[in-house]
Amino acid sequence: MSIAELENSILKGEVTTPPSKSAAHRALICSFLAGAGEVKGIIDSADMKATVGALEALKNGDDVINCGESGSTLRFIIPIAAALGKSVCFTGEGRLPERPVGEYIPLLEAHGVKCKSNGYLPLEISGKLSGGTFEIRGDISSQYITGLLLALPLLKEEGRIILTTPLQSKPYVDMTIAVLKEYGISIIEKENLYIIPANQSFKPCDFTVEGDWSQAAFFLAAGAVNGDISVLGLDMNSAQGDKEIVNILKRFGADIELSKNAVRAKKSELFGIEIDAENIPDMVPALAVVAANAKGKTVIKNIQRLRIKESDRVESIVSNLKKAGVKAGATENEIIVEGSKIKAAQLDGFNDHRIVMAFSVLALTADGKTTITDALSINKSYPRFFEDYNSLGGRANVIDNR
Repeated sequence: MSIAELENSILKGEVTTPPSKSAAHRALICSFLAGAGEVKGIIDSADMKATVGALEALKNGDDVINCGESGSTLRFIIPIAAALGKSVCFTGEGRLPERPVGEYIPLLEAHGVKCKSNGYLPLEISGKLSGGTFEIRGDISSQYITGLLLALPLLKEEGRIILTTPLQSKPYVDMTIAVLKEYGISIIEKENLYIIPANQSFKPCDFTVEGDWSQAAFFLAAGAVNGDISVLGLDMNSAQGDKEIVNILKRFGADIELSKNAVRAKKSELFGIEIDAENIPDMVPALAVVAANAKGKTVIKNIQRLRIKESDRVESIVSNLKKAGVKAGATENEIIVEGSKIKAAQLDGFNDHRIVMAFSVLALTADGKTTITDALSINKSYPRFFEDYNSLGGRANVIDNR
C-alpha cells in the first residue's frame, strides 16, 4: 500500500496544469481513426496508457482489449470496435468491472452487433454496427454519447442519437464535437438530437492537447483555502465544463485573478454556497474540501453519478470529511458540508485519484499530520501531483510499501 503523509502548509507559486485527460482520449482515438497525425501533450498516466493500449489492440486485431481502470477508454472504444466489425472481449481492472456498460447492449444488438454480458465486464461483441436511430438516456453518462459520436461517422448509413432524458455533463459532449471538428467530422446538433452524416472520413492532423481544468481545480482550491497559486497553461475558451471552477470559487468568496492563460487563487475568507454538480461531477471532491474551509453550509446537488466512479465518491467524500472533524452528510441527491476546524486524521484514498488529490488539499489546513492511503492512485491521471504539490511549499511524503 502507498501512503501520503502530509503536514499543514501554505502553497505559493506557479504550477502548470497537465494536459487534459478528456481531450487526450478523444484526440488519440480520432488520430487512430484518421490513420495518421501526432497528438502532442500526452502525459504518462494509467488512463492514457489504457487508451493507447486499447487502440494498439484494435490495430493488431487482438481478441481481448483490457481497458485498465479507465471508464472513458471502455465506453469510447466499445462502439468503435463495433463500427469496425471487430470480434473482441472487453475486460478491465480495479473498479471498472463494477461500472455499468449495459446501456450499450440493446443499442448494439438492435444495430447488428451480438453482445454477451451481464451489463458489466467482461463484454464480448461480434458483428458490424449499422446506422440508424440510437435512443439513449442522457442522464447516465455522457461517455456513452461520446462513444457513439466517435463511432457513427464511420458507418455507411446516417446515424441519429436521440436523447430520451436531459443530457448531463453536456460540456464533455461539446468537447467531443469540438475535437471531431478538428479531424474533419461533421455533427449536426439539435434539441435532444445529434445527426451524424454517413461515410465520413477522419482527416489526419496534428493536435495539441490543452491544459486540464479538472486537475487545475485542485491547486486553485488549495490557493483559495491556504495559499497563493497561479495555475498556468489554461485555455479560457475551453469547452471543458470544469473551467466553471473559476466562477464557483468566486461564489465562495475566493480572491481570483484571470490572465490570458492562467488563473491565480489567493487565500481569502470563504462562505458556504449551493452548487449544482450536474455538469461538473469530477470537481465535486475538490469543491467539498473548499466547503469544509468555508463558513456556514454548502449544499452540492445532483451528485448521483458520483457513486459509480473509481470509488463511491459520495461515501468517500463524506466519510473522510467526518474523520477530519468536518460536519458532513449526504442524501440521495446532495452532499451537505458545514465549514469546520480541520483535524489531523488518517484518511482513506479509496484507490481513487481524485479523492487522494482533494484530501491532500484538505491536509493544508489540518491541525497536525494527515495520512492518506492509496496515495499512488494519482498515477491514473496526474502522476506528478505530489511533486507539483511540494514544489509549491507543500509537505507531502509518499511512502510506497507495495
